[in-house]
Amino acid sequence: MSKEENPNISRDLPDLQRKLSLLMDSIQNNAKVVALMKSPVGQCLDRHPFVALTLLVFVALSAFPVAFFLFLVVFTSLAAFVGVMLLEGLVISVGGLALLCVLCGLGFVSLVISATVIASHVVVSSLINCGLSSRPQNPSSNCHLAGKPTDSEGLDQE
Repeated sequence: MSKEENPNISRDLPDLQRKLSLLMDSIQNNAKVVALMKSPVGQCLDRHPFVALTLLVFVALSAFPVAFFLFLVVFTSLAAFVGVMLLEGLVISVGGLALLCVLCGLGFVSLVISATVIASHVVVSSLINCGLSSRPQNPSSNCHLAGKPTDSEGLDQE
């Protein structure tokens, strides 16, 4: 069954690569992206992709807590107009501390997710380069998955 699926995968892979290439070209040719990448911040993020991925994950994860906090601030401000001044200060202080704790936790989660994505990328690209290449493996290849005998196996055969 795997021999029947293998030709389908090899036919679909170039099509998927072509679609991904077109998507990347459309993103990279966007005027706003070009302007961002020419800025000092864009150049710094281009040199440090782990930092860029961590920032992206952090911003995505922190959008809901920040929106909830802003909603809480607006709601308590409306309550203050009614005359509940002490409650507003208390709720905003407690909410600010809670937001600080949540954002610190999200920063840690962002680092873990970014590290996991980077590690997965390295492992998957290594597996694709080593296991799915159509070229026969030669003894001088850098692929660690090729079945090279270890030193102990060589001693057993002698």
